[in-house]
Amino acid sequence: MTFDEIEAFVCIADTGGFTEASRRLHRSQPAISRRIHELEGSLGAALFERVGRRVILTEAGRRLLPYAEAALAAIRDGERAVRDREQGAVTLRLAIVGTLADSHIVDALREFSSRSKEVSVDLRTATSREVSALVRSGDADLGLRYHPDTDPKLESIPLGEEKLYVVVPAGHQVTAGLLPDLRLLRDEKWLGFPAERGRDGSFRGLLERQLAAAGITDPAITTVDSLTAQKRLIEAGLGVALMPVDNIREELRIGSLRTIDVPSMEARVPVVAVRRAGGYRNRVVTDFLTVLTASTPGLGS
Repeated sequence: MTFDEIEAFVCIADTGGFTEASRRLHRSQPAISRRIHELEGSLGAALFERVGRRVILTEAGRRLLPYAEAALAAIRDGERAVRDREQGAVTLRLAIVGTLADSHIVDALREFSSRSKEVSVDLRTATSREVSALVRSGDADLGLRYHPDTDPKLESIPLGEEKLYVVVPAGHQVTAGLLPDLRLLRDEKWLGFPAERGRDGSFRGLLERQLAAAGITDPAITTVDSLTAQKRLIEAGLGVALMPVDNIREELRIGSLRTIDVPSMEARVPVVAVRRAGGYRNRVVTDFLTVLTASTPGLGS
């Protein structure tokens, strides 16, 4: 069992396919397939089975995964510890949910970079689930995501909450900035992010629950996986959405979008930093966490 085989196995388990794993690892698909074939041969068991266009873990694969993730992370921790001793800690590997890149977290990154000019930031955007996977496997030193992760191998550090508002185009027919509930918006076309596998705490799940609580059954929800695309579609009058104010600061400034507050709507999303419990700690991560917690007191109101 080699490092390359373990790396390929964990990556396929995370991405759900050989093609996506080959892209992430910058290897050809035949090379990835060969690694898995050799790993399965050495173990004497199939690790994946194909279901439609995806592959899923077999029982043997599910048993192997936590040990493979731990081994991969431990090796990367060792490499990092030696490199930091020889060269000093000069890189912060950060995984972040894309929508958080428009929040106070960006201000924290700017402040950290101005204080630590010798440190480069290696930034990767992903979904909350993918952020945790990158941290768990040692591909990221720290992750910033929505909702605490229940995995005992990860430590979740609360940063605050983001309140969600209904975001509409500037010329929307509902002129009030405050509504008692969502029923006045029952005929709207809603824009939402894709649902995350195995997660009902995603933005999509939250939107669906809020609409259901308001008695809006079978709402029209269009899946749009880009925050920028959602904002442009709202500006064009092609839908409305739930978003934190931090995501639309520029649009509010120029007046192309506006918000409607619905106090009865319990739409607050916790934001956390995640790191591996018991994993290698370096000065760069500690320094960034200090800046981050000071720059995000409660996040968006």
